[in-house]
Amino acid sequence: MLLRSIPSAFAPPALAEIDRRLAEIVATQNVHIPLAVESGSRAWGFASPDSDYDCRFVFARPLRAHLTPFPRRDVIETPLIDLIDLNGWDFAKAINLMLKGNAVIFEWLRSPIVYQGNADFRAALLDFGDRFGDRKLIARHYLHTGESKLHEHFAAGNIAPLKKQFYAIRPAAVLRYLRLHPGARVPPMNFQELMAACDPPEDFARAVDDLLIQKQSTRELGGGVMPGVVRAFLETEFAQARTVFAGRGEVDTAMAKDAADGLYREWVEKLG
Repeated sequence: MLLRSIPSAFAPPALAEIDRRLAEIVATQNVHIPLAVESGSRAWGFASPDSDYDCRFVFARPLRAHLTPFPRRDVIETPLIDLIDLNGWDFAKAINLMLKGNAVIFEWLRSPIVYQGNADFRAALLDFGDRFGDRKLIARHYLHTGESKLHEHFAAGNIAPLKKQFYAIRPAAVLRYLRLHPGARVPPMNFQELMAACDPPEDFARAVDDLLIQKQSTRELGGGVMPGVVRAFLETEFAQARTVFAGRGEVDTAMAKDAADGLYREWVEKLG
């Protein structure tokens, strides 16, 4: 069954161009694209008026392309043109990064905006992630991302683009969500849903609401100083995460690799 889920607010010319460029990649790179989604602020629910379209996709090369001593690159990258940023990962790369706790592919699988896809393929990867996604590794991915953004852009008093603030806020909210939901591996992708599910302090929630209003009405480079209550929340959540999610991973590595091998072989053969 084919997948496609596009908000009514999407500009038809942008959507048509994304479709055209995906079709061009399939034709010129000789690949299958079983999943192509929106991965950035539009999927998170806090786009600016001039936000990029961050289309990300998983691709698989034909079976015969694997019979070579000279493997092709495991990424396909295209230039940013007219606010469309379109790049993809090879299926094998995606599975390997899932096993390492890279949260990016988990988020792609749950994106509410699907440009094109195979429903069975997405369901198979979601099932694999639910069984073998390692909560500690996934949490440490968000911890590293959030702390690096905080330290990179927000020394005391620094003015930085509003979108950079959310690149630190969202990981902190995710870490709180994972801490409060011990059975969860992947957080809600929509930011408003995430905030509701992580039950944040009222003063932090109000400050974030104010930032959201500013971001949704301001161009991408609009900026400001991070509010003190926001910074305090981030530092608290990052400090707790370093303790709560420390230590060895929780997944049987050998079992996970066997399952990954079977999943990869199955879908490379199915896609042809």
